[in-house]
Amino acid sequence: MTSAAGRLLLVPNALDLGTDAEVDLRELLPDAVLARAAGLGHWVVENAKSARAFLKRVDRQVALAQPLQMLDIRELPRPLKAGAAPASGELEALLAPALAGHDIGLLSEAGLPAVADPGAELVRVAHVLGLKVEPLCGPSSLMLALAASGLNGQSFAFVGYLPQEASARATRIRELEQASRRQHQTQIAIETPYRNAALLGALIEHLHPHTRLCVAVGLTLPHVECRSQPVSAWRVQRPAIDKRVPAVFLWLAE
Repeated sequence: MTSAAGRLLLVPNALDLGTDAEVDLRELLPDAVLARAAGLGHWVVENAKSARAFLKRVDRQVALAQPLQMLDIRELPRPLKAGAAPASGELEALLAPALAGHDIGLLSEAGLPAVADPGAELVRVAHVLGLKVEPLCGPSSLMLALAASGLNGQSFAFVGYLPQEASARATRIRELEQASRRQHQTQIAIETPYRNAALLGALIEHLHPHTRLCVAVGLTLPHVECRSQPVSAWRVQRPAIDKRVPAVFLWLAE
């Protein structure tokens, strides 16, 4: 790699994917980030169609430097099986424009790239190749939820998706609660929106009544709701949760 190599820019996305509400990007992203995104000619994304929709939104705020149809937009390769990483050779090919001196934008479907996101493997390979990696400022649902939860923000763990099968999920919830109690550590999980209600029900059922549980729904959206209270209170009044809106679940055992 030479000093003329480009950078991998981690471009944040809005958190409204799959919802009925589309938030003005200027409410979420600094003008400088919009300008950087508008100037990029090379992109690596999860989904080309939704990436083009994002770039159309950028263009309404800051004119794209090139017509949308002229941009080089490539998708991350799909892993061969769940949990498997794409081959390094495929990822290196996606980074070829940066090796040739062009900046590349990495875009997730929502929020910050490479956080709970397959783009992390591309970032890893960029470091292996000696490319500069530059994260740009934007929303992260995990950090927004943690900040709003009132739970321990000094020690926390993102545990991703919990098992879907009921008994395995219950076992995992109890394991994580024990870890939370031992380490006074906030546990953070997410779920596919249409399974939000199932996860909330399992947490209410299997967590100790004194454990504090927070559910943050629709972060950055017009009807955001963040509720944080002991599980015993959740059991008294268990609200409905929108199956179309992303949510973050956090708990801290006393």
